[in-house]
Amino acid sequence: MNFLELLNKPELIVAHRGANSLSPENTLNALKKSIGRADFIEIDTQLSKDGIAIIMHDDTLLRTTNVSQLSEFDSKKPYRVCDFTFEELKRLDYGSWFYTDNSKAEPLLTLHDALIFIKENNLFLNLEIKDISYAFSDNEVVEKIVKEINDIQCSDRVLVSSFRHEYLKIIKTKLHIPTAALAEDSHPKELLSYLRGLGVDGYCLNDELVDKKSVEMLREAGFFVGVYTVNSTLRSHVLFEMGVNFIFSDSLYKDKQ
Repeated sequence: MNFLELLNKPELIVAHRGANSLSPENTLNALKKSIGRADFIEIDTQLSKDGIAIIMHDDTLLRTTNVSQLSEFDSKKPYRVCDFTFEELKRLDYGSWFYTDNSKAEPLLTLHDALIFIKENNLFLNLEIKDISYAFSDNEVVEKIVKEINDIQCSDRVLVSSFRHEYLKIIKTKLHIPTAALAEDSHPKELLSYLRGLGVDGYCLNDELVDKKSVEMLREAGFFVGVYTVNSTLRSHVLFEMGVNFIFSDSLYKDKQ
């Protein structure tokens, strides 16, 4: 089964940033805890200063690492990810902020290792490319991501999404892989024509933006629809009744197999 075949199944649950209520988000442990609890996993990728694809949501390291506790990095405030080399990023702890006893450290997760884990465990992955156009050219970002996917030979198990839609248009010229445009505050004008122009397979939108008419229009036009971030069981039922294909959740996990 490839990713597009998976998306034909109803009422899919996506582990948002991995099982992030059980382990620190975007870490290998969050991926491990997702097994049996979700239909596929969503994680975020961006580049280090020297162009290594790593797994990280925020554009700074403050929230999910111990960077502010290390005086050696004081000169790098406000701690933008793109200002740190891969070797510097590896010196940080990505886990103790999450645990109440502040004792468990987590290592940096690279895209390379995340893709290997997905392939070895027969999982499916929604890879969101963060908008890092302020630091790297669009082509450079896409080429790095495509190389990692090609190296691991896992394109049948990956869906690429982004708020920076330019990435999605470029990636379709380089790789046969499903893509999805992300939207937060408003729909692009002439939505269906816009999505067709990007060549995407799906559209993922903020729960506050979704309505039944739009979902029906998108589904009838052949696009898959995902909604983020949904942590209410009641709301998930409403969205699935609308025809939404999948929801991203921090807590609505399936029973572990």
